[in-house]
This record gives sequence, structure tokens and C-alpha cells, in this order.
Amino acid sequence: MAPGESEERMASVECPTVHLRNGGVSLVLAADPWGLPQVIHWGAEVNEQELETLVRTASPAVLNSALDAPRSFSVVATRAHGWSASPAVEWHKAGRAIFPTVLRSVASFPTTAELTVSDEGEEVIVDYQYKLDDAGVLAVSAEVTHAGIDGVLDVSAVRALLPLPARARDILDFTGRWSGERRPQHRPVQDGAWRRVSRRGRPGHDAAFVTVVGTPGLSFRQGEAWALHVAWSGDHEQLVERLPEGAGVHSAVLGGGEHLESGSVRLGVGATYLMPPSLFTWSDEGLDGLSRRFHRHVRAMAARGTRPRPLVLNTWEAVYFDQGMEKLSRLAERAAVVGVERFVLDDGWFRGRRNDRAGLGDWYVDEGVWPEGLGALSGLVHALGMEFGLWFEPEMVNPESDLARAHPTWLLGEQAGLTWRHQFALNLCNPKAYAYVLERVDELVCKYGIDFIKWDHNRDLHAARDDDSGAVATPSQTRALYSLIDELRDLHPELEIESCASGGARADLGILSRTQRVWASDTNDPIERQSIQRWTQLLLPPEVIGSHVGPAEAHTTHRVSTLDFRLVTALFQHAGIECDLTACSSDEIAAIGRWSTLYKELRPLLHSGETVRADHVDEGALLHGVVNDAKTHAIFAWVRLDTSAAAHTPRVLIPGLDPGASYLVRLRPEVGTASRHQVADPAWLCEATAGIVLSGGAMTRHGLPMPLLNPGHAMLLEMKRVDQGQRWGEC
Repeated sequence: MAPGESEERMASVECPTVHLRNGGVSLVLAADPWGLPQVIHWGAEVNEQELETLVRTASPAVLNSALDAPRSFSVVATRAHGWSASPAVEWHKAGRAIFPTVLRSVASFPTTAELTVSDEGEEVIVDYQYKLDDAGVLAVSAEVTHAGIDGVLDVSAVRALLPLPARARDILDFTGRWSGERRPQHRPVQDGAWRRVSRRGRPGHDAAFVTVVGTPGLSFRQGEAWALHVAWSGDHEQLVERLPEGAGVHSAVLGGGEHLESGSVRLGVGATYLMPPSLFTWSDEGLDGLSRRFHRHVRAMAARGTRPRPLVLNTWEAVYFDQGMEKLSRLAERAAVVGVERFVLDDGWFRGRRNDRAGLGDWYVDEGVWPEGLGALSGLVHALGMEFGLWFEPEMVNPESDLARAHPTWLLGEQAGLTWRHQFALNLCNPKAYAYVLERVDELVCKYGIDFIKWDHNRDLHAARDDDSGAVATPSQTRALYSLIDELRDLHPELEIESCASGGARADLGILSRTQRVWASDTNDPIERQSIQRWTQLLLPPEVIGSHVGPAEAHTTHRVSTLDFRLVTALFQHAGIECDLTACSSDEIAAIGRWSTLYKELRPLLHSGETVRADHVDEGALLHGVVNDAKTHAIFAWVRLDTSAAAHTPRVLIPGLDPGASYLVRLRPEVGTASRHQVADPAWLCEATAGIVLSGGAMTRHGLPMPLLNPGHAMLLEMKRVDQGQRWGEC
């Protein structure tokens, strides 16, 4: 290469000031001392005057015993320019580190910025995209290309990092377990890294889910918060990190991306690696403000669809593996009576599947249980006016199966003895295994008119290795899963899919960009579900979260709960039933029928409105609800989970209403009468049976005295905006 040609390749473009703003949020990029784009603001929308000041004050002091230049926080922060924390990018060729230090191009639009950076030798090119949507959610993605002429590029990390101000001092993220997902945990921001890494091949029941960094005292309705979700269904990481010298003019950083094990991403010449999108958002209206932005983002996804979410009956806790046409037909007929719109046959319909030790992978109808196939059941379900759904676990295989015996090389290279629920993973990167799964599911969808698939994934992927390279196979396995679902839905555009991963272990926006629903948890215990759903809704809107009315005695906890409480708990999500309706009394069937009608009545509100949650409620109680965008209609649940020290419930603030409006408030009796721990209700509530007009300002600013319920009980309050003096029927 001629000297002049080399110099031309090394030339860098000048970095302009880039200001993205949308949905009340701004991202500002400007040149750092080395000419690379640095993030000088992310958060509240700024005007032009503020923008000019931010740019002019983007350089911090030069510190003692430190770099002889102001520190910056480049979008490609690495050691090359003095960044001593987790780098934005990390790779090497045969042990030689390569640092991106040259800005090649910048393309800026009102809500999107595209940046290209490389090393001086142009061996590695990184294309960044920042896209800020109408909800104020910023999606950051990057594509890494090995642009050299020889060798292999070993990629260790590609992260999206954004800065945090000094007032962001408290971290909220989540942990959990099977049937106990999304348990919040808190800690202060301190020097060093708080890093959450999933190495499970799926996010996991203990996934960080969303990492939030907020101002002290952050609550549902108050405080400023910055949040991150990695939209990826495999191994991933999220981190909050602070150095004593800060991050440019900022204090700390929030970031994440796919977690890459050593050797899992090795790029030959011309090959690329695409970082999954990291989704960031900001709120100055507490956690509910974050939810409002995330929910708008999810509702804009193409995969979501616009059809009302049908009331579901899932057969699992009704019959388990005890299947047969006679039993299932009686259940389907009873489901139609109570208003079910989608009937889902769960695990147990395929060959050899009398328990969870055999049959996975053999996706053929078990002739011993269904001698005429599933056609009769599917036909009955459709004739009764319901959709027909079927359970699959396409990514898994039992060693005790025809598939595993015939094709042992199709298994995902896991170590002997590491079965989990008596199963291994199927290697979807094997073209023959992939084609087999696609063919079997496609054939069954066509043959039986399947409208819905419950797509399960009941194990972590430990010791999952590629048979050829020996590298960790989870990144390619996740991408193969995405491809499989995409191809299946291309064949069947109307087919809907639920992501279930032994409950809520894969409830991320990577999977939800191609499915229509997630199963939040394998527990139907309403006490557990109230908390799980409360925190799952930090990210996900209620209409994509499956929630079912289970049996009186919960399968997972053996706690006994009232039908009324189970009905209220399932109402606020994508509602369903998972108990044996044929064993229910006539009174129970009538109650479920009233609830079914109520769900369909309230569904337009529940599945389009704003989720709100009250602060300053004692630890044994919850108040949550949904308010429509116009603030003319709202539904709230007052829930008692446990006893508390308080002998009464003082005024509770009712969030989300219009303070300048009046509302006609009434109890909805369809879910029964909640048991009270008191002699009489507050006087206003006695009037609410017929409807009472109350001030929105008084309810939002001062609150209502609420009844003291017994644990495991809940009540519904509906509110409609009215002119003073209107009665309920005039709304």
C-alpha cells in the first residue's frame, strides 16, 4: 500500500454535536479531546440554550496525578484514552489488543444517529446506531466487522455504556428463583462495579431484568431514574460502575450487552458480530414513569399485533399428563360456557409423554392417548368458537426419546450427567435438527389448525459447547432460536406464540420482539403472583403477561386461596384459567363467568392504559391500577397480602387521575366481596356500591381512607370521569 493511500485511510472526520430528542428525552453527543464522540448528556430533554451550555461545559478539570488532559467519556471508552473501568469494546488478534480511536463517519437525524469508528489500521470497524423512539426509549446497537486482511478477531465484549449524574445514587435490580421471579433488591452506588451476569443460556429466573439507578427516595410515583434493559434472550450482563475520577463530567456509568464467554465470538476476515440492542430510558416521575415509556415502546412492536387478548384456558393444572378426548372435551365445553376464547392443550400430548422423563423431541401425537390424533379436539374447540393452542418445547430433548436415540449428535454438546428435568438441549445450529423442528411444528400447525403455541424452555444451558470448535454455543443457539421463530411465523403470520421458560426465565424484549406473550411465572399462587406481576410490569405492559386463575390449592406453594382473590389477581394481565372447570361447583362457574364478562368489558382499558402503583401503603397492602390516556376511566385493585402493625388504613393516594376532574367511583361486585378485618367500612365506601362522585384532586393529593381487608383478599374500584351531579348510568 502506498504511503499516501495509508494516510488517506487513517484520516478521521470531525465530530459534530449530535442532539437526539424524542418523547421528552435527549441524548447529546459531541467531540471529546481526541475527536471521538462522547456522551455529554442523557436524560431530560434539553432546549437549544441548554444544549449550547452543555457543549461548552463538557470538559472536566484536569486532576492531580492523572492524565494531562481533561477526561472524556467516549462512546467507545477504552484504555486507549484513559478509561480504567469496563471498556465499551474489547477484542484482540492473536493476543494483540486493538483500540478503536478514529471516527470514520457520522450521520445524524432528529431521532437517530449512526457512527462509524475504527482503529488506525482499519482492521476493526464498529458501526453504532442510537435510536430514540416516541416513548423516550433509546435503543443502542453496534455491529463489529473484522475488516483486516488476515487473522481471526476474538471478541470479548461489546457494551453500550451511558453516563449517570452524581445524583443517581441508588441501584434497583432483581433476583429470583423458579416460581418466585422478579424480586427487587437495592444497594447504593459506590466506587467499583456492580455487575449482573447471566451465564444460563437464557436470562434466568434470577435475571437483573431491568437495572434502575435513581435519586434517593425513588418510588413508584416520585424521583428521577435512569434504566437499562438488554433485549436479548441469552447470556447477558448489566452493570453500574463508578471510578473515583468519574466519567468525563459525569459520575458513573450504566451499561450492558451480551455476555461473551472466551472463544464464543471469533470473526474471520469480513465477518461481523451484531450486539443485541440495549434499551435505555429516563424518568422524572418515578418508576411508573419508566414503565410508561417501556410500555409504549413494547406496544409499538410489530410482533404485538392489535387483536384483543383472548381469555385463555390452559389445561396444565387441570389435567397435567392425564389426557384423553373424553376428559378434554368436557373441559372444552365447560370453558366455552364461561366465555373462554382460547383453549390450550399443554404438555403430554406427544409420544411417550406420560411424565417429564421421556418424549421431548418426538413431536408426533401419541396414538395411545389420541388414537385419532388431535383433529377431533381441535375441531370441537373451533366449533365451540375458541382458538386452539398447543404446548411445545422445541429446543429440548429427553435422552429417553426416539429423537435422542436416532440422532445423538443433534444434542447440544453438553457434559454427561448434566441433565435438568431429565432433558438436554437440542442443537438448533445443526441444520438437520433445525429443519426437523421446523418441519414438525409446521406440519402440526397446518394439520390441526393451531392458532397459538406455548413455547417452553425448561432448563439452563450449562456446558453447552459447539461440537466443532468447542466454544460456548449459547450465542449461536439464541440466534438460531430467533431464526426458527421468525421462519415459523413467516409460514403462519396469524400464529401467536407465548414465551415460557419454566415460568419467567425468558421474559425479555428480545423474545418479545417476535412473540406475543410471556408466561411470568409457573406459580399461580395469587399471593406470589401479585408481587411477580407488580415488578414484571416495570418493563412489560399487562397485555403481554400471562396470568391464570389456578386451583384453590396452589400447585407450587400448596397455599389455599379464595376464588375471589384468584380472579382479581389474574384480571389485570392477559387473563386465563388453569384449573379443572369440570370439578367446579355451579356457584364457582357462575363467578368465573361474571369475571370473564368483566375481563372482556375492561380489556380495552387494561391493555392500553397506563399502569399506576401507589406509594406510602403499608407493607402488607398494595394499591395498583390502570388509567386510560385521557384520564377519563380507571380501574384499581386494593389488595391485602399480609397483616401489618397498623390497626386501620389511613388515606391512600390514588395515582394517575386528573386532579381537575371529578370521578364517579363504584365497587365492581363481579369478583365477590372481600373479607374485612373491621366492623364497618369507611362511610364513603358504603356509598360506592351505587356510585359516589369524588374529586380527582382530593384522591390524588390527599387520598381515600381504605378498608382493612383480611390477608388474601382484594376489591375492585372503578372510576369514570363525570360532570358534577352525574350518576353512573349517565357516564
